[in-house]
Amino acid sequence: MKRWRTWLALVAGLALCSLALGQGYPTRQVALVVPFPAGGPTDTIARLLAEQMTKTLGQPVVVENVPGANGNIGVGRVARAAPDGHTLIIGHWSTHVVNAAVYKLPYDVLTDFQPISLLTSNDYVIVARATAPATDLKSFIAWIKANPDKLSEGTAGPGSPQHVGGVFFQNATQTRFQFIQYRGAAPAMQDLLAGHIDLIIDDPTSSLPHVRAGKIKAFAVTAPKRMAAAPEIPTVDEAGLPGFYFSRWHALWAPKGTPPDVVARLDAAVVAALADPTVRARLADLGQEPFPREQQTPAALGAYHRAETEKWWPIIKKAGIKTE
Repeated sequence: MKRWRTWLALVAGLALCSLALGQGYPTRQVALVVPFPAGGPTDTIARLLAEQMTKTLGQPVVVENVPGANGNIGVGRVARAAPDGHTLIIGHWSTHVVNAAVYKLPYDVLTDFQPISLLTSNDYVIVARATAPATDLKSFIAWIKANPDKLSEGTAGPGSPQHVGGVFFQNATQTRFQFIQYRGAAPAMQDLLAGHIDLIIDDPTSSLPHVRAGKIKAFAVTAPKRMAAAPEIPTVDEAGLPGFYFSRWHALWAPKGTPPDVVARLDAAVVAALADPTVRARLADLGQEPFPREQQTPAALGAYHRAETEKWWPIIKKAGIKTE
């Protein structure tokens, strides 16, 4: 009985400590780790978020760029950080889904982090060289099927969104084509513009200007609804490839063990930031769309993250995708 009372007292004490921490949090500046160099899309999203979260939390939220190993160094740092809410990680589909399938990581992307909130997503566009003998997605797929292994897709490297998306496309359409791996998306686009390769499943921020200039063709958006930035491009459902959904989403995590009250405060700060009209306008300029309010929760992120790993890990592993 004495041991039982001691255990209850310990549990009660820990709960009170957690509550006190949540009410007093944050007690100093919060580090928002971006696992990539400054200037990229993830960094820009993080800085927009940090500025607004600073207002809500009452302490500075400071972006820290920790690049290296395709994001693994920064993510690993947060996995080892104290679970007090003062060190956070902004990650995305590559850092928290793909990397776990292609690298041997010293952390578990599903269990070593506390979900805070889904942030934004950006869909991709299926684009082809301007001289491709196709006028829509169905005729484009038919062209690829008529030329097995003769056509090529450019990617930003092994395991990149273009590469994984291309494997997904092959599986969905029962087609075969070659992958040309570049050191980044920009040189791949240059070769598509020059007609040296045939297609890319590309980020719309880089492809849409060329589509509008008539330099490449766009056949479909990899989403269930059309993009606000390009409403003239049909969805994959409309174009004849239903369910071919593929997006690069961003989210916010803390180290596992972060107290629930701290998690709740962080989530509330994210919700306030994503509701800000200026932030939403800036995100739209980047081709980023905030997740609906009901998905801006720790539970929603946890479920979404697990569903994404269940979808993509088998595809990546079956294709034998490995990083160099």
